[in-house]
Amino acid sequence: MADSLIRGGHVVCRAENRHQAHIVADGAVYQRDGVIFEIGAWQDLSARYPHAEVLGSPDAIVSPGFVNGHHHVGLTPFQLGSPDLPLELWLGSRIASRDVDLYLDTLYSAFEMVASGITCVQHLHGRVGPPLARMSEAADKVIGAYRDIGMRVSYSFGVRDQNRLVYEADEAFAQRLPAGLAAEFAEWIKGQSVPLDDNFALFESLRQRYQDDGRVGIQLAPVNLHWCSDQALERVRDCSERHDAPMHMHLLETMYQKEYANRRTGGSAVEHLHRLGLLGPRMTLGHGVWLSEAEIDLLAETGTHLCTNASSNLRLRSGIAPLNRFHERGIRVCLGLDEAGINDDRDMLQELRLVLRLHRVPGMDEDDVPTSVQVFQMATENGAHTTPFGNRIGTLEPGKAADLLLIDRHSLASPYLDADVPLVDAIVHRARADSIKLVMVGGEVILRDGTFTRIDRQAVLDELAASLKRPRTPAENQRKTMSRALFPHIRRFYADYCDACAGHSPFYRDPRQW
Repeated sequence: MADSLIRGGHVVCRAENRHQAHIVADGAVYQRDGVIFEIGAWQDLSARYPHAEVLGSPDAIVSPGFVNGHHHVGLTPFQLGSPDLPLELWLGSRIASRDVDLYLDTLYSAFEMVASGITCVQHLHGRVGPPLARMSEAADKVIGAYRDIGMRVSYSFGVRDQNRLVYEADEAFAQRLPAGLAAEFAEWIKGQSVPLDDNFALFESLRQRYQDDGRVGIQLAPVNLHWCSDQALERVRDCSERHDAPMHMHLLETMYQKEYANRRTGGSAVEHLHRLGLLGPRMTLGHGVWLSEAEIDLLAETGTHLCTNASSNLRLRSGIAPLNRFHERGIRVCLGLDEAGINDDRDMLQELRLVLRLHRVPGMDEDDVPTSVQVFQMATENGAHTTPFGNRIGTLEPGKAADLLLIDRHSLASPYLDADVPLVDAIVHRARADSIKLVMVGGEVILRDGTFTRIDRQAVLDELAASLKRPRTPAENQRKTMSRALFPHIRRFYADYCDACAGHSPFYRDPRQW
């Protein structure tokens, strides 16, 4: 791989604290074989490496690539016919989704991610049933799409072994259904039921298959407390310890999940995970909207990470996570776009702004709310630490991978921007996808001036569109009919689930008032 000098009027290396970033003015990054070798003044580095390819200009800003810390699918659920319902009802509507080619589907969202500066994604895969060979083929298609576009991916196949539709045993819910629908539901559950042994066999085989690919990491994903038995969680823990593999788990996304945890454990979901030995720096919990004060303290004490998914939480009426409290306790928090952002796309720059502003609680103390540098760090360094790539990505430093962006400074300042506006503030507040002029992963340019260097975006989108012009298959029609028939029964289940949940509309509360 050729070496190169990536030049910028400013090089944003990393966050130093919540207000300041380490920035090199009129600087450059020298990378060789995909690894950052040196960062310094442009004049010095250009003299030292006169034969290196030069990318960028004095009008560019060099930044670390962003990490999408929580992602699932390509075409959004809305595109596939699932409206923005409360999470538990929305999951029922997802049954009706069409079958989409996984390779094309993954590329669809990867195009959007790369275009907004995402160089690494945490892909949490599910909804693929047995046998093991089918699961393995599906994983290879997803990973193959990221490899072909040039992204870095942390891939995991979701572990779940119970309660596949609502927050009770599948058999118990089936008994609530009319006989014909119950039989149809039971058959669907059978097609969703993956033996635990197959989950871990898949993990082992994927780790071996991709161990020499520096852009692919394999990790574990127990999907959620209600979806995993204690046996499943203990096996995930043991596998994580054996391989030193990170874990990512949805938790306390909604009030109903909090009620489920109380019924199952007699108290706290987080304390239950702690008793099972799952908390710690290898674990990232996704969402965490309904964490209690004591649970937040326990996560801080154990060094457990969190991933906040603000757009998803708003769209599915889950609530607003107490991000300010997470930061106050020193918890490492990253950003995830989940199925889709607030604009039904995968725009990390939009998500930065949403997270910055959503958590601006009333008051005068500037330490009560996130700063631009803090949110920037969430999308870069913090996200990196929730993946198997750890210290290799997320900041610009010698010895780290050359995963970086070139941002057009003129697009931030046009027609005017006061000189006193801090640079990272300008990026977070004003950068758009068309501000991203170059995306590099491992020293390789994968996007230049809006054009993907490895793959024909329009050809992929045309093929994806053509594949969905066909009529629905009998299996797709059957799932759609079943989903509609199940929907009133799902709604009735949650209407009776608990008095505290029924009719409750969760709004943000200042954690100091809990």
